[in-house]
Amino acid sequence: MPEARRRVMWAMAAMCGVAVVGLVLIAVLVDLDSADRTASVVGAVVALVGLVLSVYALLQAPGGTVRAYGHGAAAAGGNIAGNAIGASSKVSASPVPAPPATSPTNPVTPAPNVESRGEGAVAAGGDISGNAIGDDSEVR
Repeated sequence: MPEARRRVMWAMAAMCGVAVVGLVLIAVLVDLDSADRTASVVGAVVALVGLVLSVYALLQAPGGTVRAYGHGAAAAGGNIAGNAIGASSKVSASPVPAPPATSPTNPVTPAPNVESRGEGAVAAGGDISGNAIGDDSEVR
């Protein structure tokens, strides 16, 4: 879990704890009727904040991260086809045709998180085909 998310999680947990302690103190020190009204207002505010955050999260475009670490590493969020990677590599065959455009039978899927680590590492979020990868390799 990234550090920023961990901090937000702990801040939210602390705020919830403070709210519980505050409501208990109101119930004990003031009266139960005041605690009931206060809890109703706090509950309504929390529900509205939750609704706003839910709508915000739904409207965010799905997206993945694509990262390549290491000398000669390659990463792609989609398909990798018909590429020559490495010294003296050649692709003699015609590249693989692209997939058809988006249709009801071929819906858009969220971009994946793709990561390649290490020297010469290759990673793809889709298919890898028809590639010449490595020294003196060739696809015919």
